[in-house]
Amino acid sequence: MDQRPRLDDVAARVGVSTASVSLVLRGAPGPSAETRRRVLEAAAELGYRADRTASMLARRRRHLLGVMLDIRNPFHAELVEEIQAEADGVGYEVVLSTLTRHRDEARAVDTLLDFRCEAVLLLGPDVADGRLGELAAQVPVVAIGRRVGDDRVDVVRSADHLGVAEAVTHLTGLGHRRIAFLDGGRGAVAAARRRGYRDAMRRAGLQSEITILPGDHTEEGGIRAGRLLAAATDRPTAVVASNDRLAVGLMDAFVRAGIPVPGAMSIIGYDDSTLARLAHIDLTSINQDAPAQARFAVRAAVQRLDEGREQRMEMVLDPHLVVRGSTAAPP
Repeated sequence: MDQRPRLDDVAARVGVSTASVSLVLRGAPGPSAETRRRVLEAAAELGYRADRTASMLARRRRHLLGVMLDIRNPFHAELVEEIQAEADGVGYEVVLSTLTRHRDEARAVDTLLDFRCEAVLLLGPDVADGRLGELAAQVPVVAIGRRVGDDRVDVVRSADHLGVAEAVTHLTGLGHRRIAFLDGGRGAVAAARRRGYRDAMRRAGLQSEITILPGDHTEEGGIRAGRLLAAATDRPTAVVASNDRLAVGLMDAFVRAGIPVPGAMSIIGYDDSTLARLAHIDLTSINQDAPAQARFAVRAAVQRLDEGREQRMEMVLDPHLVVRGSTAAPP
């Protein structure tokens, strides 16, 4: 069996030292332009690929950022794509650990620690602040998408109360008064959006119209709520959902029940995910600026690791409403 080409094979082909080859492949200064050209050509001809694990161990740094995400959440997928791009730009690799129906946050985080990630970025974590603080005593932790009360944890999030308020303002501007909120369950992110809805309705003078529909963070939760609303004789004219997945499930239930959206019911989601942008869904939704969240999250981790920053960072971004075809004046 052919052996994998090594650094000294490239060096022998070009007739230079392995140190020079290493400098070229790392993009470090020193070798001449001609040497760089010859080394890169030889590496390509031989099919040489750097052993990144050995390289990182030799430097006693792994340069791995661990990311915990919900594999079922399309917004998390967008965030991860942006995080990967940012990490690539600063010389870090990304290790993913997923949440599923059978895999909780504790197990997902333990996997990242087992891989010896130097920092962990947690997308929408639901564990208690104290647990996040305990984790931050081991490695730098960046919580993305929620408030955290522990000063050891860096935070990058959108101002959820402003996003939900903009949704409610949009609906009242169209003439809606009976505006319900489809809840996202027991998590910290859902709780913040639920509070934002209550506050926005009170500021609009609609406290008597506050209606919170039970749900979770999945399409199935939206479908269940939609079926209940479809069967109700006295239903709201608009619903703000805690995320896009709920909103899409709600729309699905209404379509199947013959209730037109937005003709009989206006719906707003939260996340402005790829689902919301599909033409046949065309969902009005709150955009959280995934590229900016990823940029600040990676920056927070790298500042801890490479620059020695010790003080806490909390970056709060203003979300904005993207109006599409799922909202209109009430019937």
